[in-house]
Amino acid sequence: MRYTMFTPVLALGLAVWAVTPAQAQLARDRVEKANDRAQIRQDNRALRDDLSDAARLQALLDRFDAARAGHDMAALARIDGELRTYLGSELGESKVGVARAGKEVRQDRREVRSDRREIQGNQIQDAPPVVRVDDRHDLRDDRRDRSDDRRDASAERRELAAKRRIAVRLHGLDGKYDESSLVARRAMIVDLVGLAGGEIRQDATEKHEDVRELREDRHETREDRRQGG
Repeated sequence: MRYTMFTPVLALGLAVWAVTPAQAQLARDRVEKANDRAQIRQDNRALRDDLSDAARLQALLDRFDAARAGHDMAALARIDGELRTYLGSELGESKVGVARAGKEVRQDRREVRSDRREIQGNQIQDAPPVVRVDDRHDLRDDRRDRSDDRRDASAERRELAAKRRIAVRLHGLDGKYDESSLVARRAMIVDLVGLAGGEIRQDATEKHEDVRELREDRHETREDRRQGG
């Protein structure tokens, strides 16, 4: 009965050989749309988190102003502690974001090179028109993704650098509650509010791009079905 162990493998091999280029492209389309939807869910989570951070920072600024007006040194010290905790968390997240963005740019480069090789292979092998069109679309989309991800990576690096500068400023103000130090501390919190607003705008841009990509992938699936039908 050993031959039964190889029967599924043989059947799988025959199934793979039986797949037409159009069917293979439709399978790739399904994977791409699933990835698009997963990315949009991640965009929504990031947007919710950053909206929460922005509201938290604005509330902290309001509390700072009240503590400053009331000369409440204990409240000001507690706010300093919250700022240190917040910045520590944000620095960690930003480092992860920079690393992730760099990885995405490298992946984009590999995909663009792969697209170019596929297009060259299509010319040599005289691939069907539907395959040639889809591969050109893939190259166009991957080039755009590479440009978008380069922009995102640059924004991540700028945000990390800005947060590091703010952390240094906060450290320099430790234990200082004279008027000039309070003015500097407030300016620092305002800068953090501004950074949070920038992250929200970046989240919205990324979600817009991912929704656009899902819409385009759906259109390409309809075209692939029409051409393959």
